[in-house]
Amino acid sequence: NHSSSSIMSAPAAGPSKYDIIQIEKDGETIDLKGGTLSVDYYESLYSPTVTAKIVYMDAGGNIEDKKSSKFVSVKEGLPITGLESVKIKISPTRGKVLDFSKDPFKVDACPTLSKEANRETVALSLVSQKQITNDETPIFDKYTGKISDTVKKILKEKFKLTNDKIKIDPTKNGYNFLGKGRGGLNLILDLCRRSVPVKGDAGYFFYQTKSGYKFRSIESLLSEKQKFTFNYFGGFKKDNTKDDNDNKLVREPIFQKDQNVSQVLKGGVYRSRNIFFDPRTFCYEEINYDISEKGVSKTLGKAPPFEKDVKGFTKTFHHILDVGSLDSNASTEINNDPRLWQASSVMRYNLLHSQIVNIQVPCNSEIEAGDIVRLEIESISDKKEENPYDEQQSGNYLILNLCHHFDSKRSFTSMTLVRDTYGRRGSKK
Repeated sequence: NHSSSSIMSAPAAGPSKYDIIQIEKDGETIDLKGGTLSVDYYESLYSPTVTAKIVYMDAGGNIEDKKSSKFVSVKEGLPITGLESVKIKISPTRGKVLDFSKDPFKVDACPTLSKEANRETVALSLVSQKQITNDETPIFDKYTGKISDTVKKILKEKFKLTNDKIKIDPTKNGYNFLGKGRGGLNLILDLCRRSVPVKGDAGYFFYQTKSGYKFRSIESLLSEKQKFTFNYFGGFKKDNTKDDNDNKLVREPIFQKDQNVSQVLKGGVYRSRNIFFDPRTFCYEEINYDISEKGVSKTLGKAPPFEKDVKGFTKTFHHILDVGSLDSNASTEINNDPRLWQASSVMRYNLLHSQIVNIQVPCNSEIEAGDIVRLEIESISDKKEENPYDEQQSGNYLILNLCHHFDSKRSFTSMTLVRDTYGRRGSKK
């Protein structure tokens, strides 16, 4: 494995500066910066909050135990039991400062990894304060109107978020529902698959990055311009005269998934039968969804590979229409008609995960989950001077998950990238 030595050779992969790493409880603040071994920071399109993990070594004698008057470890003396505030501020060698000093994390778990006679190693699993707020604030309110307006209302009223910390793509459909005691973040997550953007296919993601909370349609995410291009040409190639390896992969890409036809067919991605039952009339309607007829409004690569090969439906979905369930007066209006989004969102989510690849690059804290990046992979052709790139696996990808890792020797960013179709050029629709 050449990755460790390769990481060390690139300036952007060098050690970052721990500006602030503090834990606070009951007005007492303890500095963990000196004993910190590593910090990992996580974002994901599937997580409504960011998370982090700090591993630190404690040699004891850092805090006075009020009962025994002895100086003991931080975990024992504070003591760390959960929900303590942890402030983090890290300056990487490249990119923006990772600053959670004004919006600290909360301790979710604090297992001891190892314990010796004179020291112990502790891992602090950290969650966002908004996750705690979500869990302890059940919502029973009734919401009506456009879904995007409801999302904004929940984030501003229940989580006290300001406009500069929210990015919401407008929806064209509305949905009336009751909170039923669920947390606000859970409610919004449930709205993602029911949401239809003003233009394009159904399907949204709700997630948090270091810049704020985002409720984004898949359509708009795939329409964004690429932020960075990462190159992989066999082994790691050092070139201090140009970009110092900042945009080169420091290890070979790992293709976790490269199409799974049987899974795609079972999921009804290309053809599906959809049965909708109306409890008011006791009638049902059958609608066949055909991707070759409906098309995909936006892709990262070329056209879907099997859109004309699948002749019959491979999955049946059943749905009971919501007719007048929340209206005090008799109503025949269908609440957020699933015929507009059910088959489309299933197709969109499943298609987006056709290809999954894991990469690692020198630390780049400018990158966020939901960004588009370009991956250029070397071709194995014997005529590389004509076309050096793998035309099938190279191209634009969406960042599904990312982790910024910091320790005393190195800093790097690991990403899980996904893509719906093959090819270096996206659809022109």
